[in-house]
Amino acid sequence: MEMRIITGSAKGTRLKMVSGKHVRPTADHVKESFFQVIGPFFEGGLVLDLFCGTGALGLEAVSRGADRAILIDSSRASCKVARANAQAARLSAQVEIYRSDVLAGIRKLNKRQLKFDYIFMDPPYMKNLLTPVIEKLSFFDLLTEDGIIVAEHSSLSIPPQEIGSYQCYRRLNYGDTVISLFEKAE
Repeated sequence: MEMRIITGSAKGTRLKMVSGKHVRPTADHVKESFFQVIGPFFEGGLVLDLFCGTGALGLEAVSRGADRAILIDSSRASCKVARANAQAARLSAQVEIYRSDVLAGIRKLNKRQLKFDYIFMDPPYMKNLLTPVIEKLSFFDLLTEDGIIVAEHSSLSIPPQEIGSYQCYRRLNYGDTVISLFEKAE
């Protein structure tokens, strides 16, 4: 499967893949579809890409107008590929990449008192990490008032409607893949 940045300042940049089977990149048609839902272009904002893999989601958001993105993955290979992809897209100055366990990374971001407009997360499907990670994001209140969490998961493991202070307001179905969109509860 070939991956690329779909639109924006880095449109058409081909992205490197992480070798092995531990990374399952978001398909371009899925990525394009949910970006159309959350806003095809951004007027600034801070993005967090958890379990970033190749960095494709965070880089796509910056290409579409987000000010900065922080990418976190526990895999050395993923972080190396994400750095190479940021360089290829000429977005390195707007991207921070950290090799860290995601929950530890969230604690570090809380210490920096950061709030994110968009949080992308695509955890390994079979590890049941989605709910605990969203709970931790809620606990530290890392989402801005109008922020959105874009959570990719298997159609076989639908997360609860409410997790911490966040509620799912929409689900997008793509066969085996589902994108759940969360916002702060009213």
